[in-house]
Amino acid sequence: MNQRYWIGIDLGGTKILAGLFDDELKLLARAKHPTGSEGGPAGVFNRIAQAVDAVIREGKIEPSQIAGMGFGIPGQIAPGSTFVRFAPNLNWRDVDIRPLLPADWTWPIVVENDVHMGTYGEFARGAAVGARHVFGMFVGTGVGGGLILNGQLYDGFNGHAGEIGHIIVHWRRGESLESVAGRRYQMRRAKEMLDDQPKKIRKSWKGLDPERVKSSQLAELYAKDDPIAVQVVDDAARALGAAVGSVINLLSPEIVVIGGGVTGALGAGFLDRIWEIAQRYTLPGAANNVRCLPAALGDDAGIVGCAAYARAKTLPVAGTITSAG
Repeated sequence: MNQRYWIGIDLGGTKILAGLFDDELKLLARAKHPTGSEGGPAGVFNRIAQAVDAVIREGKIEPSQIAGMGFGIPGQIAPGSTFVRFAPNLNWRDVDIRPLLPADWTWPIVVENDVHMGTYGEFARGAAVGARHVFGMFVGTGVGGGLILNGQLYDGFNGHAGEIGHIIVHWRRGESLESVAGRRYQMRRAKEMLDDQPKKIRKSWKGLDPERVKSSQLAELYAKDDPIAVQVVDDAARALGAAVGSVINLLSPEIVVIGGGVTGALGAGFLDRIWEIAQRYTLPGAANNVRCLPAALGDDAGIVGCAAYARAKTLPVAGTITSAG
């Protein structure tokens, strides 16, 4: 039998990451291109096609050997379709990707939410290998989540199961988890707090635009015990911990995987704090033997998940376009 290959595409607001994998999901080639906004969705897909061409060339394979492709898109995907309802970081609303695909892409395609695919990557080849009940939470600019239940990706009725960033953590104010724990929102709070701080504290933020602070810069400030950074990070950890505890009570996962840029930058102490808080909110015995682990695949979680999901879901008929449901 001829060797089969799989392609994973992780489409982000700023970058396109493409990966070529063999049948054992070994990464053979990788390409990164800027997402850009020129040309709208059609322009983005032109740049995706360039990334796909790059990994095919680097992997030295023929397009006919590609058995399937998975897409991770940062937004809401209508189940059973190639239709993107809403992707805020791309400024897409009601976009069908089917007519945007190059005519010579004759292989099957699956389309999913990007964080679902990151969770699936950790399940297939990362921190959660061997588990059947997994909750993945990724903390970066915002907060996203994904669920593996009984060994299957769970999308729910309307396709957006796992959107933990949008659960309400303060019912009186309608405040969501993301508005406390996402980096963008942490920095908005930091900016508000800075205006009322002594000069010494404001000086440590001199030259930094709070709304443009990167996760690594936040981690540096936190490591120096900057009081603003300490407060926003601890508030985030408390809110994330409460949310994780609630998920454990509701769905009883065996593994909680936590990743994303903020988590990676802040390190083990941040993860430990989240887990400490989570266990305060679980029912007696609900957290017994549950493991809370850092994501293992880093930036590659999405492309690994997309390729693995394409391999798991692809129909055997060449040229079929399907959407994970």
